[in-house]
Amino acid sequence: MLLSAPHGWGAPSAWLARWSHLVPAGGSVLDVACGAGRHMRWFADRGHVVTGVDRSPEAVDAASGFGRTLLADIESGPWPFAGQAFDAVVVTNYLWRPLLPDIVAAVAPGGVLLYETFAVGNETVGKPSRPDFLLQPGELLSASKELHVVAYEDGYLDEPARFVQRIAAVRPTGALLRHALKVDPPNQ
Repeated sequence: MLLSAPHGWGAPSAWLARWSHLVPAGGSVLDVACGAGRHMRWFADRGHVVTGVDRSPEAVDAASGFGRTLLADIESGPWPFAGQAFDAVVVTNYLWRPLLPDIVAAVAPGGVLLYETFAVGNETVGKPSRPDFLLQPGELLSASKELHVVAYEDGYLDEPARFVQRIAAVRPTGALLRHALKVDPPNQ
């Protein structure tokens, strides 16, 4: 009998793989709610220094082979990365709204946020179906307003059937911000 791989193992999210080239070479990556570490593995295999956090001891144990892991209940305890910044922050299939500001704040200048999770509509095709775990239209865009959005999608995907929002967004550096705002650098 062929057994399926435990949750979190297997191929990375297609969205994450598509936009992972935005992460600076050799940069640090934080995987929030990392599960067994499929995304940690993806980035470690590409030469990145990876950190994963999850509340499941089994998940943290499985992911520990790919980088630094931290066992923490980020929904009940303090955000363990306060004051730290990463070249990429990755979140898939996870939503805890009170953490959205902390997650976005953890993106370093020039770093990228790669986020993909379930959205309203998913209750019509499966789980999660509780509104607490489904993004409202435009919610991920609003949470990422201080970042430069490179790509964003909000809609339905097949196999498995699901409704998602996903974003790839970069924190502007001084030069990018000046360009975006069309502000000339000071004369020297």
